[in-house]
Formats: sequence, C-alpha cells, structure tokens
Amino acid sequence: MDIEKLNKKIRECKRCRLYKTRKNPLCGEGNLKARIMLVAQAPGEEEDEEGRMFIGPSGKILDELLNYADVKREEIYMTNLIKCMLPDYRKPKQDEIDTCSYYLDEEIEFINPDVVVPLGYYATKYIMQKNNVPIPSKKEFFSVYSKLFFVENRKIFPLPHPAFLLYKPEFKKDLLKKYKKLKILNEDCKWYPVCPMRFYYKTGKLEKKWIELYCKGDWESCIRYQMEENGKYHPDYMLPDGTLNKKLAD
Repeated sequence: MDIEKLNKKIRECKRCRLYKTRKNPLCGEGNLKARIMLVAQAPGEEEDEEGRMFIGPSGKILDELLNYADVKREEIYMTNLIKCMLPDYRKPKQDEIDTCSYYLDEEIEFINPDVVVPLGYYATKYIMQKNNVPIPSKKEFFSVYSKLFFVENRKIFPLPHPAFLLYKPEFKKDLLKKYKKLKILNEDCKWYPVCPMRFYYKTGKLEKKWIELYCKGDWESCIRYQMEENGKYHPDYMLPDGTLNKKLAD
C-alpha cells in the first residue's frame, strides 16, 4: 500500500468510537525517506482542528527540542499511535490502540525508518511490545527513555513526550539532553568508513548489533570514538563498549 492510499483510509476511518468526536483524523507528515520516525500518542485540540502534526503547545516545545538537537522537522517523519483526538485528553483505551495501530504498522513498513522514536508511555509501550522488548513496570518505565534498543533490524529510541514539560518544566534541561541524541542517531559515525568494527562486521566476525547500536547508532557513547577524538591509543580489537576481544584479531 502506498502512503496516499493509506492516508485516504485514515481520513475516512470509522473503525472505532473516536470518529464520532473528532474533526480531523491525523495522517503522518514529514520526510518519506526519513531515517527517524517520531511516534506520538494522539492529536491534541489544535491538531484536530487544523489536521496537522504538533502545532499546539506541545508542538512549540517539540520545535525547541528539535532546534536544540539541530534536527529539522523536514528531516524526520512524525505520526501518532492514535489518529483521532481523545475526548477530554483522556487515556487511549486498549481496543482503540488495537484498532488504530494497524495504520501505524503500515506507516512504519512504508517509511522503513532506521530509528523509531516513540514519545511517551502509550506509544513506547506499543512499539516495545510489538518488537518483543521487555517492558518495565509503570513505576520504572521512565528508565527506558533515551536508551537505544536494536531489534529485528530496527532501532527503537523511546523519549518522553514534549508535553511532559507543560507539567514538569523543571525537567527541561534533562529533556534537552535526551532529545539531543536525535542528531547523533540521524547520521553515522564519521569514523565508520575506516573503523576496524566495519571490517570485522563485513568479514563476519562481529555481530550486526555492534554496528547498529554504535557505528550507526549512538556513536557518541562509543569508547572507541571517544578515544579516537582524544588521540588516545586503542587496539583494533577493542569493542565499542571498551571491552577487548582478541579473537577478532585472529
């Protein structure tokens, strides 16, 4: 299914009760070849009125977070788990998630992003469950944010929803730091073309997860990258997490 046919289905959807209270079901928007896809929970009042993504109060916060990360809206793709506004900003019901997530699954398949970035509890829970990633208790759920997971040839990078700052503005510095990783995830490590990890992977000595989580993922956290940037010696058989694997050199 191409994106226009999918969007037509979204705009005409009456598969659950939410069609009775919405004005505009929201289709995703952005770069169809994006490396990063943001998945929010559902449209807000202004989004429902105008039929566009992130134009309300949380949208202004998102713009600030993206600007700090040096990532433009045009570079990414944005969509929602639930395509219609939830009455009185209530939580989504499970049957609504079950029904509407079909569209999200189709969007992910079509866009085929390198990194799926679910925003907030419900979007993150759905994406993690869909990809069989262990989910912590609701009390510990915050611990998954800004952690990079690699499953089934796709990376998942959960983040708090921008709306979080509407209620907890004291966490702004923390969110800025978390969102800044989007810039890192939007490009490969500059050292990857000459990195021994690339050679070991190409010759079948290194698992793909090392490349995806570091070289094409959070390369800023790679010990090899940090030592290279500081001009410090590190052997070719040092893994991105700093451990030594001499078998790679055999």
